[in-house]
Amino acid sequence: MSCEICAYLERAYLAELNEYLEARSSAGYRVSTMGAAQKNVDMERARYELEEHRKVCLAAAGAPRIMPEPDRPVSVRKLAA
Repeated sequence: MSCEICAYLERAYLAELNEYLEARSSAGYRVSTMGAAQKNVDMERARYELEEHRKVCLAAAGAPRIMPEPDRPVSVRKLAA
């Protein structure tokens, strides 16, 4: 049994994470970090909402919690090895 709220919150978190990573890698990041900082806050809020829902969600009780770390990007080379 999967929870629609979990799926929605996880998609929202991953979308915010992608926006944050894009903001960090943009050319404008060297000039001003304000945009990336706001994206970081948005990403952390989405992650917090997902974690809070999973604490009370019966469907997620047995599911593994696999969430990418924002500060540790996974290298494709490491996955291929």
